[in-house]
Amino acid sequence: MSTIEIPSGLGSGVGTGADRARSLAVVAARAAADKKGESTVILEMGPLLAVTDAFVITSGGNPRQVRTIADEVEDQVKAAGAGGPLRVEGLDDARWILLDYGDVVVHVFLEEARRYYDLERLWADAPRLAWQNGREPDQRPSDGKSERPSGP
Repeated sequence: MSTIEIPSGLGSGVGTGADRARSLAVVAARAAADKKGESTVILEMGPLLAVTDAFVITSGGNPRQVRTIADEVEDQVKAAGAGGPLRVEGLDDARWILLDYGDVVVHVFLEEARRYYDLERLWADAPRLAWQNGREPDQRPSDGKSERPSGP
């Protein structure tokens, strides 16, 4: 388990509920990235859905990776002082594991299940929260060039 920078105020009760939810979502997204979660996004659900403030959506290539990502999210969130999830669903077949933290719901999908349910399309009106280097990980820099190295 790698160490990540914990946003201030997560476990201390400092800040608004929305601030806490954003911090918790960032911790979860970074934890997923630590275990090679693919296309991780944070959707700010507060304005659209009364029951939660944020969705973190990520995916893995096989059931073992999906479980590993979910375990890492749980470990990192606990280490940040937010405690364990209120409820966990989907551990049996690991196609879609849901970690419900109340104000944040983490969805860890098997890639084919993610394409099928397509939560990003379903909640297309939800703003995306930039969580990695000031922008979403799949977003290109403003000059339109990819940051990936070209060739060996």
